Amino acid sequence: MLRRNTVLLEEMPPILNAQSVTKQFGAKPLFSNISLTVEDGDRIGLIGPNGAGKSTLLAILAGQVEPDTGELAVRKRARAAYVPQDSRFAPGLSIRQVLERAVAAAHVNEGEREGRLREGLMRELGGRAGFVDLNAEAAALSGGWRKRLAITEALVSEPDVMLLDEPTNHLDLAGIEWLEELLASAKFAAVTVSHDRYFLESTSSGIIELNRVYADGLLRVKGNFSRFLEEKQGYLESQNRQQESLRNRVKTEIEWLRRGPKARTTKSKARIDTANAMIGQLAEMNARTAVSAAGIDFEASQRKTKRLVEFKNVVCDAPGGETPDESGESLPGRRLFTGLNFILTAGMKVGLVGPNGSGKTTLLRLLRGEIEPAEGTIRRAEALRIVYFSQMRELDESLTLRRALAPEGDGVIYQGRPVHVAGWAARFLFTSEQLNQPVSNLSGGERARVLIAKLMLEPADVLLLDEPTNDLDIPTLEILEENLLDFPGALVLVTHDRYLLNRVSSTVLGLDGRGHTGRFADYAQWEDWVENKIRQRKPSRSLRLTPRAPLTPLRRNSPISKLGSLRRLRSGLRSPIHGWPPLAIASKIRRLPPTLLPLRRRLMNWTQRSTKTMRSMPAGRS
Repeated sequence: MLRRNTVLLEEMPPILNAQSVTKQFGAKPLFSNISLTVEDGDRIGLIGPNGAGKSTLLAILAGQVEPDTGELAVRKRARAAYVPQDSRFAPGLSIRQVLERAVAAAHVNEGEREGRLREGLMRELGGRAGFVDLNAEAAALSGGWRKRLAITEALVSEPDVMLLDEPTNHLDLAGIEWLEELLASAKFAAVTVSHDRYFLESTSSGIIELNRVYADGLLRVKGNFSRFLEEKQGYLESQNRQQESLRNRVKTEIEWLRRGPKARTTKSKARIDTANAMIGQLAEMNARTAVSAAGIDFEASQRKTKRLVEFKNVVCDAPGGETPDESGESLPGRRLFTGLNFILTAGMKVGLVGPNGSGKTTLLRLLRGEIEPAEGTIRRAEALRIVYFSQMRELDESLTLRRALAPEGDGVIYQGRPVHVAGWAARFLFTSEQLNQPVSNLSGGERARVLIAKLMLEPADVLLLDEPTNDLDIPTLEILEENLLDFPGALVLVTHDRYLLNRVSSTVLGLDGRGHTGRFADYAQWEDWVENKIRQRKPSRSLRLTPRAPLTPLRRNSPISKLGSLRRLRSGLRSPIHGWPPLAIASKIRRLPPTLLPLRRRLMNWTQRSTKTMRSMPAGRS
């Protein structure tokens, strides 16, 4: 009987099977003849450049969008749960009503619904944090709590596969770790669109990159993100050799054609046809493999002042409508932090961390002078120029791309020089054909690039970036990292991207959401501080640590260190021990259970010190 069941299990068809799928918007297809399957137990990370069609492909797999050609087969009685980027709920619905509707939609009979609802809630509450008040209005929750609720809503239906579109965009750092633990212990398969490299490293059993640079339109690799980078490098090197060989053959054939051979014999005719076919093949390969990068370069002012902003005994209360820590309710007047003393100086790179509702965005508003503190003083340097990137991504959707990039004419002034709008658009990977398209047609990543383009026109003493990485693809994130490292002014960065945070920040300012603040050397110290405070408090139902997966051996010389250019490698991204990179090491260390917290703390501190030591070494010594 056991053998028979094993055979039946092996013969089970894929949960989802997409074959030769094509989707096109406008004149240019997003992707063409894409085929992929999702099997039981798959943990697929779906990546690719902005505009490649990742969200559209995920919506096709969810049955929300019909492909232009091709077909999607879903296994009989299989259930797919889809969590889109934007998690919205109807006004007036409570958290409990949202979950009850999810149970009803899953066609559960009345007798089982209460048990299913309770089970779904316990799954969510058993993570890093949960909802204290199930009667709170869902639509009034912050973006992070709405995302948690959307994921919980999907869990209640007990899916065979969960399709998550950029789930980390609105979650805070604790929420991302909660999601990592959830996916690690889940029985369902998952396909997740994400650009969070730590998240991909720790949650994926396979990576699919949707990119026209590949002959099949995508590259699928079994393993985590490190393994994917190894395979991608090998694929591209092989493709480059093939392209170079084809280029040499085409050159020989063109020289032969220029001699004017007469197509009188069958052999000559065949060679002419072959030569023309090779020329076309090379042209297609050249067009497919052409790679462009966004030209991000924030302009700093020439200010010589060292001390830019000084906080002295600052106390701040939450404005009306701000979301508190665990409950997800709106409690105006809650105290966010007290006694904050902090000096922002030129060249300082500050990572601002804390749970949703702890006051990170409010602190940025204080820095800008948009609001005043309840107590204490904030002193700013005279004529201080602050450039602010808002996580709200305010763009007038009625504008064309041309007007969004150049509101006052056909060009912009950048670093004292005029630049035509077409050239300015090309710098951010927009084509001239897109200039007359409305902003509403742009993807999330493309909109982020428009906002970055606008900010780059303003010289800054201080850059305030509130979740700038949302929707940006990995190549653009790498360019953003390099530019932020080179920016001579002060930077205050709010981000859920732990890789970016560790790479860029020289100091971390943490808010715990309970009125306390702390300054730390790195994110690992902040994590230890928070966990110590949690252990000092009585364990609560809504906030507890859960054991992580056991530590697994690391492969040596993982190419996660090759995320950027050779310059980045030489400047110390690799760890000095066995060539293991800090990204892969940190990902594994974070999986240690809380019982090994002292060991985990020592390992994380060693990793951070090693990374910073290598960064400070001259090029070539690593």
